[in-house]
Amino acid sequence: MKRQNAPTMKDVAREAKVALGTVSKVINGIPVGEEYRVKVEAAIRKLNYEVNTYARGLKMQKSNTVTLIIPDAVNPFYASFAHYIESALYEAGHFMVLCCSGAILEKEIEYLNMASQNQSDGVIALTYNDIGGHVPESLPLVSFDRIYSNAFTPRVASDNFAGGVMAVEKLLECGCAHPAFITFNSPYPGEADKRKDGYLHACSAHNLEPVYLSTLSDANLVCQITDFIRHHRRADGSLAFDGIFVNTDYNAYITCNILREMGFRIPDDVQIIGFDGITKFGITKDLYVSSICQPIPELARTCVNMVLAKDKGLLPSLTLLPVSYRYGGTTRK
Repeated sequence: MKRQNAPTMKDVAREAKVALGTVSKVINGIPVGEEYRVKVEAAIRKLNYEVNTYARGLKMQKSNTVTLIIPDAVNPFYASFAHYIESALYEAGHFMVLCCSGAILEKEIEYLNMASQNQSDGVIALTYNDIGGHVPESLPLVSFDRIYSNAFTPRVASDNFAGGVMAVEKLLECGCAHPAFITFNSPYPGEADKRKDGYLHACSAHNLEPVYLSTLSDANLVCQITDFIRHHRRADGSLAFDGIFVNTDYNAYITCNILREMGFRIPDDVQIIGFDGITKFGITKDLYVSSICQPIPELARTCVNMVLAKDKGLLPSLTLLPVSYRYGGTTRK
């Protein structure tokens, strides 16, 4: 609650014995004489004057805030991404406005409108919808992974194709002879789709017959993974594959649990590699599964640098960062 009789800019000007315009210049970072700046800052401290950053943002058409839109803050990958975005923004003198859309297009559009009306300095979006047609060119937007229909939104992503190749080759290196692939996709294209391309490329390069489950994301992924495994179970109970590359760590973790419930040993019978690099509790170095890890801190910092860039016209349309493999207990050492 704002305190009553809070000091105003006029009070600061009176205390510092300077013009009101001088106070305004000091508050807004406009150069003034050193003597005047010292007087104003001393008056601000003495009166405990608080700058109304929201009102100042409306006046200057700059709020020092950036809006981040993610599906939710429950998924560890989204939560980690938001953490590093906030950290990078704060270092750059900005604050983050977090919006969790639940992957609902209408909510994402409302958040875009809110960001525009509140003079947000930009938007970083990790969405599963095409919001490109709802973004005014005056609102700086950087997309993580998703390909939007407009032509002016730069994208930041991991090298998903290289990650798909890396996953297959790591499974082969760990002794697998027949690696499979499981992916659940958004109906809208994104860089993550290239994980499948990398898998298929690696299979072709090693003369392997591709075996994969590739379908749209829905609530029945447990049933679909279970059916996929059962469909590839031989009469003697063994599987037609001995390794699986799964498109996310979350889905890889579910796949491991399903296989264990069916009596298979991980990694003795089936080796599993996920994608993302999610760590337990978000602060340890332990992974839930062996994984192709995205460089989340670097991805976040790249998004922040791009959304705050002064000359948006010089930004590349796509920036890819390298991935790496880390052991997480679901592959053989």
